[in-house]
Amino acid sequence: MFTSVLMIEKPLTPEDVEFVTTLHGEEQISFVVLMQPRGDQADVLLRAIDDVAIGELREAARESEEPEGKEAREPAAIALEYSLQELRKAGSEAVGQVVEEHPLDKLKTVVDDSRADEVIVLTAPHYVEEFFHRDWASRARHKVGVPVLKLFAHSE
Repeated sequence: MFTSVLMIEKPLTPEDVEFVTTLHGEEQISFVVLMQPRGDQADVLLRAIDDVAIGELREAARESEEPEGKEAREPAAIALEYSLQELRKAGSEAVGQVVEEHPLDKLKTVVDDSRADEVIVLTAPHYVEEFFHRDWASRARHKVGVPVLKLFAHSE
């Protein structure tokens, strides 16, 4: 069985589930999902700049309204559980956890412990972070020792 560690920052859409579960054709995939809750104030600024860059002005204005830190843990746990259920409905094995501190260290540990074949970072575009190679996928490539695939999440 092929094992993928899937890093997400919001619940999977039906399109996301279909996309990640069919990446390897008919091969059965087991997922270890790491859900990252919203970050700190610096992340709010970067997300707002990204929103402006892609013309999402309303989203940029709402960035400061999103729960952060400990307040973001409960919504992240709900989003994680929903995503795990959807992956299981699609026929994949799926376990996961919310990651709060040192996400790249946690990713490395999970990759090693699960003997993962790859990491999939499923995220919204983060142009500023990507430009400076500070996005999760770029940083993970230097840490985990397995292929890292970056995919853009679908929006509803």
